[in-house]
Amino acid sequence: MSPTAVLLTPGAGSDRTHHLLVALERALAPLPCVRIDFAYRVAGRPFPDKAPVLVAAVAQAVHSLCATHGIAPSEVLLGGRSMGGRICSMAVAEGLGAAGLVLIGYPLHPPRRPQQLRTAHFGQIGVPCLFVSGTKDTFATPEELTAATQAIAAPVTHHWIEGGPHGLDRHDDEVLAAVKTWIGGC
Repeated sequence: MSPTAVLLTPGAGSDRTHHLLVALERALAPLPCVRIDFAYRVAGRPFPDKAPVLVAAVAQAVHSLCATHGIAPSEVLLGGRSMGGRICSMAVAEGLGAAGLVLIGYPLHPPRRPQQLRTAHFGQIGVPCLFVSGTKDTFATPEELTAATQAIAAPVTHHWIEGGPHGLDRHDDEVLAAVKTWIGGC
């Protein structure tokens, strides 16, 4: 894979300045990288907007990035942490072009509620995907995530961080290495 640009999105409880997103931007240089905030965070609201609003924000950010750099959406690598990554995957499933998806700590289901899967859109994803997850993530066990991603109609790579929790705190170096290796190997 040779993306021309990158769009990164934060998890529900953070913003574009999250240390992992900043580190990813630096690690992927010289690729142009945009880290976005969702409108609810900018407005100071604690809870995310509904998914359609968040998906529209990702699509708008991709189109703006493409206009700035004179590229097509299919040249942009999309992704982010937790909810941000999930929203990027939903945008791609709804037809937004992308070079691929990097999904860090994908929230497959709410903690202790494995019956509430967030995977209905997986069958419509048609771009390569990297899932970077901790083996102690309460939002998705390795077994659950591996089984769910079989519905994706494109190559899927899993990188498991041994003992890592959902937020993957103190695992930035391993996350960065996994993303860079995946981009270079696709």
